[in-house]
Amino acid sequence: MFHKEGSKIIFITLLLVVGVIFLSDAFISIIWLKNIVILLAIFFLVMILQFFRNPKREVDNSDNHILAPVDGKVVVIEEVFEPEYFKDKRLMVSIFMSPINVHVTRYALNGIVKYSKYHPGKYLVAWHPKASLENERTTVVINNRVYGEVMYRQIAGALARRIINYAEEGMRVVQGKDAGFIKFGSRVDLYFPIGTEINVKLNDIATGGKTVISKKN
Repeated sequence: MFHKEGSKIIFITLLLVVGVIFLSDAFISIIWLKNIVILLAIFFLVMILQFFRNPKREVDNSDNHILAPVDGKVVVIEEVFEPEYFKDKRLMVSIFMSPINVHVTRYALNGIVKYSKYHPGKYLVAWHPKASLENERTTVVINNRVYGEVMYRQIAGALARRIINYAEEGMRVVQGKDAGFIKFGSRVDLYFPIGTEINVKLNDIATGGKTVISKKN
């Protein structure tokens, strides 16, 4: 299954690939060259399809744990000052998504959306230290009955040019459900209260809606 945000791009890419195949067949007489052009066109289509894939996942829904919002690699676990909403120190966990990862953003926890804001910005590489404050991004805060207020931030990368965010203030959201999409490379930061126990470590591979980032008994 593919994410709805990719419908237009997939359709246009499919038309282009079909066009390239027909034109190659009509105007390229050198067999090996024709085959290379066709294979490259098909490869491009496959890459677009895999980028917008949206696998359905069974979620262990619970207020007592927070799940990874995206697929990717845990690249940062550290205390930072959060200047936008909390204006104090928080424990940040960052997950970096490469172009081959699933780019669906899922709600990491149940609760009420207290804050949701889009920020235009730069397109630094997603792992750049200033990316979380200078790149195009969205900031969402969800109030959960066990954890209190937890923030996540979708951050565009060097290739990303559009962030989709479905969270609106006042919404009640459900853990594991579709929260948005980031097109073509990015990262997501989670901000927890200082002292929160984290169940992942640096370089772990996270699976959105499956990997437990934090758990309370």
